[in-house]
Formats: sequence, structure tokens, C-alpha cells
Amino acid sequence: MDTTNTTIVETHSLTKRYGSGVLAVDSVDMSVRRGEVYGFLGPNGAGKTTTLRMLVGLIRPTSGTATVAGHAPGDPAGLAKIGSLIESPGFYPYLSGRENLRVVANLAGVNHKRVEEILDMVELGSRAGRKFSTYSTGMKQRLGVAAAVLKDPELLILDEPTNGLDPQGMAEMRKLIKDIGQGDRTVMLSSHLLGEVEQICDRVGVISNGHLVKQATVQELLGEKGVTVRAEPSDKASEVLTKMFGPASVVREDGYFHLKTDPSRSMEINRQLTTAGIGVSELRPFERSLEEVFFQLTGEKQGS
Repeated sequence: MDTTNTTIVETHSLTKRYGSGVLAVDSVDMSVRRGEVYGFLGPNGAGKTTTLRMLVGLIRPTSGTATVAGHAPGDPAGLAKIGSLIESPGFYPYLSGRENLRVVANLAGVNHKRVEEILDMVELGSRAGRKFSTYSTGMKQRLGVAAAVLKDPELLILDEPTNGLDPQGMAEMRKLIKDIGQGDRTVMLSSHLLGEVEQICDRVGVISNGHLVKQATVQELLGEKGVTVRAEPSDKASEVLTKMFGPASVVREDGYFHLKTDPSRSMEINRQLTTAGIGVSELRPFERSLEEVFFQLTGEKQGS
């Protein structure tokens, strides 16, 4: 099937082994669809930056292939459609934010009117006249995103865009990425922060030790919602619940019943059990946290 219209990034067995023998990226098969915000999630050192650097042609893969925006990585025709912020943005410290963006605009053949639009978009308009060297980390990151978006790319690749930001800066950056990711533009961002990915991404690829261990929508990763019940006598409770939901949806574990059903049915569950003379001591909705899923997939706790 021809996937060129639906996917903007496609890799097959993409691998990078460094001279020291370290296998940084191991046979990654990844696909990013057009128009989505794709989160590339994994602990630090998992191979995220190496993968992104291969996608934009900064480093060559040891083996495997990639197609990015319809071209091989590093091909000028492909690069023309990509904006990226990988590692810290390189700007002239003594030029203002505006002047720095104009330098980038000149190189990309972009009108200076666009520079003003983008400065407003990343909310640096009022501070665009200040020297880059005086910028906070958050402002520097925003200017980096501005430079990446300047030529209105089809694909925006951001490596850990909230790194080093305070909570307010992180929230602002998340909002900015969400706004940029509207419409046809595709945003691919790497992160080791689960909450970030959960809030702004449509789909995620989870990487651990150079392996892509899972690729799914955030909803699919989180899996089922349900209700947890503790009730006595439990055999009688089991009977009532099985009758209500069918045996496949009732899981007994450590004195609890986990029911695969919508949490909005909690009152009905309580009523049925109580009517049958069963004592309900606990009844609460449950959702898997991304934290649990991540740990299950990578064996790593958040922040490790």
C-alpha cells in the first residue's frame, strides 16, 4: 500500500552503532502520520536524540532506512519541508531575538514580515528587541521553536522542548506546541516526561535501550477504564457482578473485583450489590496511569 500520503516519517530497521560498539538505536520501525502530534517517549539515554538526528541527516545510520517528508534524511528537498530544534538552539548572543530570526529568515529566503508573525505566535513580540544573551531558558527555547517554524514546515521535530524550563515555562511550551500542531502540520517531539506526552500528543512511540517497544495512541496505551469493588461475602458478590457484566469483565484479585465497565455505572453496581444483601466497603473508578504503562514497557520508573 502507498503510505506516502498518510505518513510523513517512516523508518525501517533504523540502526546506529557508534564506533565504541555502543548500539544507540536498534532496528527501529516507526511511522509518524501527517497532521498528528507524535510523542517519542523514553528515559534519558534511550536513543531519542540519536534517532532524531538521523531523521534530519545530522548523523548517518549504520544500517536501515528512513523517509522523511518524502525524501531521504538530509536531502535538501526534504529539509526544506522540515523545521527542527535538536539540542540547544544556536543563536548569536549579541543580536536581539528579532535580528537572530531575520538571519534565519534570510538563509531560508523568508520574508521579514513572517518574522513578526512568528514572534507574536511564540509570544516574544514584546521582548524581541532584547539581546539573545539576556534571554531566560524559556525564551531561548521559544526562539528556537520560532526559528524552526519560520519557513512554515510540514514537519516540526523538537527534541525535549521543555528541558530546563520551570513549570510555567513548560506549560507555555506545551500550549505553543499544541497550537503549532493544529491543522496539517505534523509535530514530532521527544520527551522523557509522561505527563507532557499525555497532554499534547495524539500518538506515542516508546523507546527503551534503543528499541521501539510500543507505538500506539495515548488512549490505547492507557487502556481500559473500570471500577474496583470490595464487597463481602465475596462469592455472592462475584455471582451478582458476573450476572451484571459477564465473566470476561470481572477480574478477582487480592480480595477486590476489577470490573471492565464505565465508571458512571458505579451507583447501579452499588445498588445491585446492596439489594442482594452484600456489604460494599469500597467502590472506586480506576484508570491505568501512563506511569504504570511506561514502567511495564521499559522497566524504568519516571525520572530515573
